Order: sequence, then structure tokens, then C-alpha cells
Amino acid sequence: MRSAATASARRFTALFGTVALVLAASGCGGGAGSASADGKVTSLTALDYYTDASEHAQWGERLTACGKTAGVTVEHRSVPGASLVPTVLRQASSRTLPDLLMLDNPDLQQVARTGALTPLDRYGVDSSGYAEGILSAGTYQGKVYGLAPTVNTVALFYNKDMLAEAGVSVPKTWDELKRAAAELTRPGRYGMAVDANATFEGTWQFLPFLWSNGGDETRLDSPQAAQALQLWVDLVESGSMSKSVLNWTQADVHDQFTAGRTAMMVNGPWRISELDKAEDLHWGVAPLPVRKPGQTLVTPLGGEVWTVPQNSSEDRQRKAARVLACLNDSATMRALAEQYHTVPSRTAVASRYAREVPSMAAFVKSVERARARTGRLGVEWPRAATAIYTAVQAALTGERTPEEALRHAQRTATGS
Repeated sequence: MRSAATASARRFTALFGTVALVLAASGCGGGAGSASADGKVTSLTALDYYTDASEHAQWGERLTACGKTAGVTVEHRSVPGASLVPTVLRQASSRTLPDLLMLDNPDLQQVARTGALTPLDRYGVDSSGYAEGILSAGTYQGKVYGLAPTVNTVALFYNKDMLAEAGVSVPKTWDELKRAAAELTRPGRYGMAVDANATFEGTWQFLPFLWSNGGDETRLDSPQAAQALQLWVDLVESGSMSKSVLNWTQADVHDQFTAGRTAMMVNGPWRISELDKAEDLHWGVAPLPVRKPGQTLVTPLGGEVWTVPQNSSEDRQRKAARVLACLNDSATMRALAEQYHTVPSRTAVASRYAREVPSMAAFVKSVERARARTGRLGVEWPRAATAIYTAVQAALTGERTPEEALRHAQRTATGS
């Protein structure tokens, strides 16, 4: 599974106003789907960013199977992740949108704002049984425009052998995390690793610490936010975490962990396939620690939503909605979760999955209270995300104290 945070860096906000005007003035024409001589819809088009050959083929099989339930064939096309939103904008302005569109969940609100998507309640698509955070990721102005078959978030991976050798328990609080990281640090090995780089991926990794402590992207200069950033500063300054985290991606953090150069790391379930291949690596995964007992862990929600774009054919839109509903039924959710190490989006399905796949239990638990990154700020989220990772960089390099860095971040995020 790709990092949802990295994908969320694809923002092309300046073009949306133009697209919205085009859509409002002319409506949307159809995609390339075809119809029979009697006007019956026989095929639909679908667009996503699953360009990896095996992943593209796997999703093609899912779309084909769900197309059969709707009585259509599905012509499946993928573009590179960074090209998806610009491609959608061009198609919207030329009225050639696909019948089914996959979006990284933070992109949904910006695309929905243009009028390019249709609300799913128009077609009777069932959106019940989802956790609030998951449903909000596909919602714009109170209407559900997208549903995610599966989702993901981050948790704490740890090396079982290293913790056992050091006599260290899996940390549940920040103080326990600092003590454990210190005791696990050896020459050539750090106790803890995160991705603190200057991208939305760095922000994504910091959010659980910010949110779980009561911090909020609307008030980055709060004491709760400063406490969260101070934790990371303390880990670096004590030598329990490498200063190189300023440049590491989540893939780099994974490589440090598998090479035995860190005993614990923050990462996502998309790493499990590779972890399972690592010989002699005995790893476990647990929910991330909170500052003090009794706090509720709140993590960021990753994953992609499927949507039905606006076009001039109600029949095609209804058929597309049937395919979307199939992608989000319980059986498909479970199959996709097993295939990609993700979490089924419906709570009941996820609960059964956690019992049967123990390595995913921490992620299922974390997803229960996970929050959509756009939940508070909507289309203004990218500005706040940039301010957050800039503050993290400034604090970890010692350029500013956490309080100073976050005061600056608040001014940047609000434009004041």
C-alpha cells in the first residue's frame, strides 16, 4: 500500500475555480463508456492511480467482477498518482470524465467542490455501518460523494527480540516511549524512528501525537501541540532517535527497522508484506502511545474513495453506482483487506477481520477513532499540513523551540 500521506501532496487548487465555472456553465458530458443500439448501457470507464502492474491487474479483476453484477464491462485505466487530479480537471473541463473515479480521500472535497461528482444517496448506495471518521472522508457539505472499501492508518511496530533482550515492555504512554527508546538505543541502533521529512508524509506521522493530546490544526500554537512536538525533540536530543528522521521517508524508516538499526518505528500496514519477507525478524505492532493514560488515540485516516462523476447520462451514473456499491460490499471489503493489508471500512467487517488476522488488530483499533485530514479545515487542509511539517523541521533542527515553531505555523496556516 502506498503512503496515503504522500498521495495527499497532490494538490492543484488553483485550477479548481476554473473547472467549477466550466461545470456550472455547461454540465458534464459522458465518459467513454458505450451503449447498445437500443440505448442500454453496456460498458463503463474507471480511472485510478494503481499503475503497478500487479495492482492494476488485481483492481481490474475487481472492477470486472463488480461490473458483471451491474450488467456492464468496465474499461479500467490508471495514471500515475501525481497525474490523477490534473487528469480529472482536464476531463472535467472537456466533459470527458470517467464513469467511476478513485480519489485519495483528502482530494475528495476539492474535487466535489467543483461540481464534478454526484452524491451517492441519489442512487440509494448504502453508506451505513462506517465509522464516523471514515464516512466523513468521503463527505462534502453534508453529502456523501465517495466510499472507501478499505482504509489504513499508522501504528507502532517493534522488534520483539530487541525489546525482550532489553527487558522493555511495549510503551503505552509518551514517558514509557522515551524510556523504552533510551534503553533500546545501542551503538549502531536507535530506539525509535519516525518520518519527519518536509512533506505531507511528515505531517501524517506527526498527527497522531498532535491529535491524541488534544491538539488541533486550527490552533497550532496551543500548549497541547507544543507538548507533542517537544516529545519528538526530546527523542532526537536524547539520542534515542536519529536526526536523519528529518530526511527519511516512511520507506526509509521501514528499511532502518528491517536492517536492525531501529527497535521501534511509526509506519503503516502497507509495510507488512515486506516485513513478512524479512528473515529472522520477529516483529509486533501496537497502537501508538498517548501522552497519559486515559487519553483517546486519534490517528489520521488513509485510503482511497470511489466516486461517481457527473455526466449527462443518468443511466450510466446509476450503473456506475451499482459497481461502486459492489466494491463496498462486505465480501469485497474483506477480500481487498486481506490482499493489501488494509482495514475493511465497515465496522462489523473490521471487527471480524481483527479477530482472524492478529497482525491487523492494532490498525483496526486505531481506525475506530481515526480522523479524516480534511475533517476540520476541508479544502484549506493543505496549507495547515505544510505549516505543520515546516514547524517539525524547525524544531528538530533547533532553529526554533517547539512553541516558536508552532506559533509561526499558526500564522502561516491562517495567513495572518
